[in-house]
Amino acid sequence: MDSRLLDILVCPVTKGPLTYDKARQELISASARLAYPIRDGIPVMLESEARPLDPETSDPTASSNGQS
Repeated sequence: MDSRLLDILVCPVTKGPLTYDKARQELISASARLAYPIRDGIPVMLESEARPLDPETSDPTASSNGQS
């Protein structure tokens, strides 16, 4: 994921920042507790396509490999 793109993208629900989960190919919104998929290198920023994060997980980015 291009870091410049990650810098300008925000969660469409909360307008908060996103973190990149390289292993799952998702953009994580901690504030909305949603994971937006990246398909064929294109972030799908639709709430209806987002995966809800497990409410039991204290850190939604714990499985993340960091930003790239």
